[in-house]
Amino acid sequence: MHNSMTRRQLFGASLAAALLRAKSRTGRSRIGAISDEIALNQEGAIAFARQYGLHWLELRSVRGGEGDWKGEYGFLPEAHVREAAKAFKDNGIRISYMDTSLLKFPFPGSQPVRKKPESEKSRAKHAAGDAEKFERRMDDLRKAIDAAHILGATNVRVFAFSRVENPPAFWPRVVPVIEEMVEVAAKEKIHLLIENEASTNVGTTAEAAEFLKLIPSKWFGLNWDSLNGLPLGENPYPDGYRRIPMDRLGNVQIKGKTVLDYPEHLDWKAMFEEFDRDGYQGVFGLETHIFGEGQVQASHDSMKEILRILGEA
Repeated sequence: MHNSMTRRQLFGASLAAALLRAKSRTGRSRIGAISDEIALNQEGAIAFARQYGLHWLELRSVRGGEGDWKGEYGFLPEAHVREAAKAFKDNGIRISYMDTSLLKFPFPGSQPVRKKPESEKSRAKHAAGDAEKFERRMDDLRKAIDAAHILGATNVRVFAFSRVENPPAFWPRVVPVIEEMVEVAAKEKIHLLIENEASTNVGTTAEAAEFLKLIPSKWFGLNWDSLNGLPLGENPYPDGYRRIPMDRLGNVQIKGKTVLDYPEHLDWKAMFEEFDRDGYQGVFGLETHIFGEGQVQASHDSMKEILRILGEA
């Protein structure tokens, strides 16, 4: 009798687990795309989303086609943001993520690792501009938060300043700056997500995992891009994936090259399955990042392949 009860209990537990997996399985309803990567303008991005039955878009910049609209959605005049919000809502599209450029510039007085040498004049000009951005960082944050509220987004991207020679040694200067921003965002119920980006002081997944420990707020998390640690020698999958702090993961971006026939191709079928098993419930956003005249077509090819992998072509 005892063994029979145990078998029933095990069967019940297995059934519950199977139902949970089925419920959490990644599908079309959790796939999005960055608007200015998939089309030349906002109207094109909406058309792209409707074509593939997407419920989500990530917003970065307006590239054209909206009259005098130009620049990042997070910093547009309120009237333009409200107009954009209406257009997305009317087409059944929600905004999963605001891809702002907050803190994607050198920390004043730091010595970033630059790929190209600069003249003294150019360096001085950039330094002045960077100092100005640093001074207005909190104003820019509040603008981005206001835009996020209007657009219905709860996640806003932030970076960790341009990369220096030894980022971990520099983190004590970066952490207080981001902590102040997280405090403001938390009061507004907005999550700030730091992106692992090779040109910044949080470049790999491993670095992101360690950096997040320094700011334990539930309002501060990770936007994971599998390929961004590659230039720094990180193997995206499985090594990079294994370092993701899943309890802090707020958004995932998929580069087009990782689903198409490129050297950077990754096994997204296996990755989607792992994300499901590990409990990730957020959105996956296509960031095509295949530049040139063929970018929009590459976006279509990438989305078709993503949906094929998910069995929803």
